[in-house]
Amino acid sequence: MIDRLLPRLSNNIGNLVLFALGAILAGAAELPLGGWIQIPILSVIWWQITRHQSTSFKSTFFLGLSFGLGYFVLGLWWIFISLHDIGGMNVILSCTAVFLLAGLLAIFFACACLTLHFSKGLFFPGLLLASSWVATEYLRGILFTGFPWMGLGEAQVYGPFAPVAPYLGGLGCTFFAVLVSRQLLFLRSHFKASSISVASLIVLSQLLNFWSFTKPTGEPLTVELIQGNIAQSLVFKPEGMLQQIAFYKSAMLDSQADLVVSPETALPWPETNLPAGTLEDLQDFAINNKRFLLFGILGRHFNPADGREFSNRAIGFSPSNLPYRYDKSHLVPFGEFIPPGFRWFVNAFSVPLSDFSRGSQNQPLFLINREGQSPLYAAITICYEDVFGDELATRLRNSKESANLFINMTNLAWFGDSQAPTQQLRLSQLRSLETGLPALRATNTGITAVLGPDGKILAELPKFTQSILKTSIQAYSGTTPYVLWGNAPILSLSCLLLILGLIRQKRI
Repeated sequence: MIDRLLPRLSNNIGNLVLFALGAILAGAAELPLGGWIQIPILSVIWWQITRHQSTSFKSTFFLGLSFGLGYFVLGLWWIFISLHDIGGMNVILSCTAVFLLAGLLAIFFACACLTLHFSKGLFFPGLLLASSWVATEYLRGILFTGFPWMGLGEAQVYGPFAPVAPYLGGLGCTFFAVLVSRQLLFLRSHFKASSISVASLIVLSQLLNFWSFTKPTGEPLTVELIQGNIAQSLVFKPEGMLQQIAFYKSAMLDSQADLVVSPETALPWPETNLPAGTLEDLQDFAINNKRFLLFGILGRHFNPADGREFSNRAIGFSPSNLPYRYDKSHLVPFGEFIPPGFRWFVNAFSVPLSDFSRGSQNQPLFLINREGQSPLYAAITICYEDVFGDELATRLRNSKESANLFINMTNLAWFGDSQAPTQQLRLSQLRSLETGLPALRATNTGITAVLGPDGKILAELPKFTQSILKTSIQAYSGTTPYVLWGNAPILSLSCLLLILGLIRQKRI
């Protein structure tokens, strides 16, 4: 009887240890050198899984699931704030929703861990694990509209494989981070070969910094990024909405910069229902003072196919161009559209949620044509959209004009004082690295920032402060390999390696 209980006890301990290690891995992403720190932690995780797994794939799957659960429960706990603190959902249902989402995402991690069963050879196991991780992360980004948040690639913004991003994107960064972490396992048994392979990959990655694919264009653009720090609870009350509209309108009308950006839904009413003269005053200001204004609003965008009437919209006013409109294309499930069969879940909220119409994936860029200067074009993203690197690369590739900078407009007041703002900031940094373009981030509560084409933070405002970031940004022109090819190269390599692994496994 003891002989039967010991393996179960060992498995339970293994699952608990892996849950804790997953949480530690998620926490490490928030540290200054998170991308470097995560690699040895991953190596310990692979060692724990191989130590506790039996001969069956089932045991490996559940060990990987425990690791994924710990990772996503800690990494996405802030969803509880939006459900319970802001949305008024009861505690049990809110906790259950976070745990179920973490469990769903952990399944992708568990599937990727299955290749840890293939342990023959010194280098091939690492290539297989890295390839399976890329494949499952890609699927996590497209299935059920996709939710690639908290990927390993975004932590590499502060890791050794950030220089890979302009070539192979975030998935390429993920590939090499997982590969090196797997090779560290062989340091004890094959110290020389393993250490040489790890050092070589890191050095080769750093050498990629010597090549750049974009260059400065035009004179720097003076900008003002407005951070209103308006509590989300105020937006659900008419007086709170009017207060927010008045603040952002006043801030834009007082601006002195070439380009002024307010965050997502800065004006939180449908454009046809705004206080009289709001849009007209802003447009007149832009024309008379030669300013470019960009701000979030609820737009009228009726979709006859599904009856949805409104969109999450950005409106741009300029001195000589027609008003610009961008409707958010990649919507957040539950927050911006209600998936079929989940109306009951949305009804559990005590605040109204949106069911927006989608914008086209190929909308025009925002034109910034200053007098005496070459025209500049900005690619607009609203909140969640800068999570999807391949989608943005496709947009830039298919655009009639060449983008010179990104502008992201965000409202993360839904998620309170959590790590959500820093997580999204890293995603924006990764997008700049992938495309070689600078970025402006205008947020309601933070983190409002200016990013260079290398993803580095050039200027930022503290979270939860009402302020305006006044600075300048240098636009860039050019195209990185990632914009040209997207995820195709790293996916092709990963699929080829997985096929070779299956063939090799059958021969053993």
